[in-house]
Amino acid sequence: MSYRKRTAALVSAAALAGSAVLLAAPTAQAEVVDVNYQCETPIGDKSAVSPIDIEGVESGSGYKITMSWQKGVSSSPVELGKGAMNPSATIELGGADSGTLTVTGHANQAAIPADTPIKISDLSGTYTPKKTGKVTFTAGVLTIKALGTTTTCTPSNDPGPSLTLDVTAPDGGGAPQDGGDSGAELPQTGPEDSAIALGTLGGTVLLAGAAGALWLTRRNQAARVRR
Repeated sequence: MSYRKRTAALVSAAALAGSAVLLAAPTAQAEVVDVNYQCETPIGDKSAVSPIDIEGVESGSGYKITMSWQKGVSSSPVELGKGAMNPSATIELGGADSGTLTVTGHANQAAIPADTPIKISDLSGTYTPKKTGKVTFTAGVLTIKALGTTTTCTPSNDPGPSLTLDVTAPDGGGAPQDGGDSGAELPQTGPEDSAIALGTLGGTVLLAGAAGALWLTRRNQAARVRR
């Protein structure tokens, strides 16, 4: 085979291998999920279903997570003027990580008419991985504060994740690093551990004593030479 043909074959193989790697290891999977919210409002209980989309974009050592509603939820018996409504929400973490992420956004940019489903603006927050692996993001509790009142909307249909990210924790995933903790550990109080600790201390004293004896011997030899 000629040099040109060998080079072309190698380039083609490398390109195919690279494509296979990209196809085999996606870093993010997103899905719009219908969330059935049960809302506790100042005027009674209400319910609404809204498709929820969650996206993640790398930002520094973490990710900017954005949650968006495609339909309005709850409503107000009176008009909500511009800036009168402030939303926030939690996102449940699963998979390699756990806990919740709080996302917030701006107050309503325009007045919301009375008895109209409240369209929630996009909410965002920063997620810093504590574990390395695939982490899922699922819609949690939505909180709406307006005119001195608080409305709490909780998913009732056990929605699935809207986003799955393949993440890497900044510290390597929380696993112990080679060399262990740089801090000193206190000895335990058990008899065996105490004996080991005392033995170590004795060994230190013994080494110090040997070094001292060697120093004294050399000093005496030097003194005899000077005489």
